[in-house]
Amino acid sequence: MTADYEDPDMDDLKHRMDGALRALKNEFLSLRTGRASASMLDPINVDAYGSMTPLNQIGTVNVPEPRMITLNIWDKALVSKAEKALRESGLGINPVVDGTIIRLPIPELNEERRRQLTKVAAQYAESARIAIRNVRQDGMQQLKKSKNDGMPEDDERIWHDEIQEMTDKHIALVDKSLESKQEEIMQV
Repeated sequence: MTADYEDPDMDDLKHRMDGALRALKNEFLSLRTGRASASMLDPINVDAYGSMTPLNQIGTVNVPEPRMITLNIWDKALVSKAEKALRESGLGINPVVDGTIIRLPIPELNEERRRQLTKVAAQYAESARIAIRNVRQDGMQQLKKSKNDGMPEDDERIWHDEIQEMTDKHIALVDKSLESKQEEIMQV
């Protein structure tokens, strides 16, 4: 007799949980910790030629010193649009325009801003945890379907424990990443 059920796709579940961790790490890169980083500008888009375009696609981004980012805009017509996008970005950076070069001095973070950033980091981490739990839920639904299709109870228990263990490991990695990011933010 052949089995009519399928084992859960553990590789797919792991890949999706790893994706949630990668997304969290990218979100953490956009949080400013008092040091200049070109990745801070990644979420900012500019209305260029009728479509929203990432800043790094309309100019060259450089970090010449720890508290300064420069943006050399290739098309002079886009300088004012880039400046406007930077002012409205919520990064708390005041751009200084010099021809086609926009300088972004990174101010020292005060205590209140650091606390706000740790809360934002916690929100990003919670989103990652939710994504991981959703993947777990999908795995459990696959398992339930397999059980209905004739999977033995012992096999179901083994798979259930494996999915839960993978979920717990990924949640622990999220917590560890959050803890280190919050420490980095709070460093003076």
